[in-house]
Amino acid sequence: MAESPKIELFVKASVDAESVGNCPFSQRLFMILWLKGANFTLTTVDMKRAPAVLKALAPGSQPPFLIFNDEVKTDTNKIEEFLEENLAPPEYPKLCCRYKESNGAGDDIFRKFSGYIKNPNSGINNMLEKKFLSTLVKLNMYLETPLTHELDQNPNATQSTRLYLDGESLTLADCNLLPKLNIVKVVCKQYRDFDIPKELKGLTRYLDNAYKQDQFRYTCPNASEILIAYHSVAKYLNK
Repeated sequence: MAESPKIELFVKASVDAESVGNCPFSQRLFMILWLKGANFTLTTVDMKRAPAVLKALAPGSQPPFLIFNDEVKTDTNKIEEFLEENLAPPEYPKLCCRYKESNGAGDDIFRKFSGYIKNPNSGINNMLEKKFLSTLVKLNMYLETPLTHELDQNPNATQSTRLYLDGESLTLADCNLLPKLNIVKVVCKQYRDFDIPKELKGLTRYLDNAYKQDQFRYTCPNASEILIAYHSVAKYLNK
């Protein structure tokens, strides 16, 4: 049996430098390594004291970055591809999606969320909220539509019952989307008193199932970390 690789993941530290900070890219890679079942060391990088560490290991880079058998990797998308290729069956599970549509599901949410949450003008808030909400509705439709394998099992199915984007297990697509949805949930509640509508049953089911998984729940930053990160960009509405 091949010797296990030596893996170290460097992620952004929290403000108090005690835990993980708000960084959806860091959480994405943390989730992937955990789901792979790989042995790895997690190192939090305190950005206030980090320059020496960063200069030595990954000059010009911000966390996350990865050291894999003494080789430094700094691009999140490339790290994801590298891990999928190098931590492969039979030792490690595949995490890629069966359906290419799953990879793009929800990819417009964060952009509309940013426009919605950065606007202080109450006169255009409803319009921005509708645009943002339409991206959640689109994701919900994908989650409620049965996938091919579900229809193979039940040709009369009109509603999907799957747990996650691509089926019954978390995939790379979930590792990309879920950290962003967690940020959306926390920031929208604080700045707009906005909750994801329960009427979006597919999305509600998806998030409920995701928060039951240790690989997601225990890699999420504290809500306070998210709010600190958004303090300078998110705006309350002008009265």
